[in-house]
Amino acid sequence: MADAIGIALLGAGTVGAGVARAIETGAERYSSRVGRPLALRGVLVRDAGRPREGVPSDHLTSEVGSILADEGTHVVVELMGGEEPARQHIESALRSGRHVVTANKEVMAKHGPELLALAAERGVRLLYEAAVGGGIPIISPLSRDLLANEITDVTAIINGTTNFMLTAMAKRGAEYGDVLAEAQRLGYAEADPAADVDGGDAAYKLAILCGLAFHVVVSPEAVSRQGIRGLAARDFAYAQDLGYAIKLLAQGSLLPGPTGAELVATVSPTLIARHEPLATVDGVRNAVQVEGDLVGRVLFEGAGAGARPTASAVLADVLDVARDVATGRLPPEAAPYARAQVRPRERVVARHYLRLTVADRAGVLAGIAGILGRHEISLASVIQVEADSRARTAEIVITTHPAVTGRLDGALTEIAALEGDVPEVGSVLPIYGDGGAR
Repeated sequence: MADAIGIALLGAGTVGAGVARAIETGAERYSSRVGRPLALRGVLVRDAGRPREGVPSDHLTSEVGSILADEGTHVVVELMGGEEPARQHIESALRSGRHVVTANKEVMAKHGPELLALAAERGVRLLYEAAVGGGIPIISPLSRDLLANEITDVTAIINGTTNFMLTAMAKRGAEYGDVLAEAQRLGYAEADPAADVDGGDAAYKLAILCGLAFHVVVSPEAVSRQGIRGLAARDFAYAQDLGYAIKLLAQGSLLPGPTGAELVATVSPTLIARHEPLATVDGVRNAVQVEGDLVGRVLFEGAGAGARPTASAVLADVLDVARDVATGRLPPEAAPYARAQVRPRERVVARHYLRLTVADRAGVLAGIAGILGRHEISLASVIQVEADSRARTAEIVITTHPAVTGRLDGALTEIAALEGDVPEVGSVLPIYGDGGAR
């Protein structure tokens, strides 16, 4: 097909194979939507001699150079994952004058601004809708549909693995180790789940969202993160009694600071008031909530992971770029990004939930309240729950009014030093939403 728009894939895993099959089976539909047919030109794999289901064997190659040397390739789709060599291949494709579509959150979080600048310099496009939220359309709305807004907040549940696990802990009273094993058995969690359960995956995605929403360069290392490993089933029971759900929440806000606007970017298991829409996002679903001065609050929700939703987002970007090739439309100018001034975690203000194991005797709670008071932390509610008569301990659940996180850290250091009175400082979690507390 002399007039076909050539597509090359870097990677033929579950998503890559799905994209390849869709290009073949949806050829007539995509041709009518683009105005020219699409043709799969090459697929980069480690072992070109091993057959891949749904991928013609004559398209397989283990040499990226053969793809970049092919004059019939217009769009390169990177689906390898990881930082290297994916970043290098994306850069090489852009320098060769090819449009690029990627689902790589790590590369876009760490190197997005310079790669986008390179794409603009070369007169091509770099699209990455599938890098955040799987099948949820969020990159394009932030880049285009919400561009007229001054975005103040982005709040998201953007890791399907942890959302599945936290939903199971909340609904079944299961413990962390049990739900992790279940998530691994079902294929939601990797054998090494650290990227998900420690918040790294969500931090990459939040860095991308903050960059788009606030037009700033955000390093994923600057995102404060807390994972879910320390949560216990009873935290979910206490949260429910108080009117909250617990989710791994990624939050980005642009707030006034002493020397200009400051970005607050955090990933943490968080108590969310039950009346908030994000509190009902369960299972492997994702959601991104955006607040703008003109549009108000907008919520995007859907399947956040999996081969089919990810392939949907990738193919949408491919078709968008293919229309550019078919019509000769030039890519838009790259928007300038400023360097973000990130507010240190110690200066972030939030309400908090505290779970403490204390000695079951008079005066202990008063001592804890005194320490919190000296650090300017006022209590919203205090609940003492069942005592262990043999160990002579009780569990105290405290919710606070808004307080500076650094002051709370200092208070908790003092409280933890009361070893005879406070055997354990358990979960310490931020609270999102004004309602729900007693």
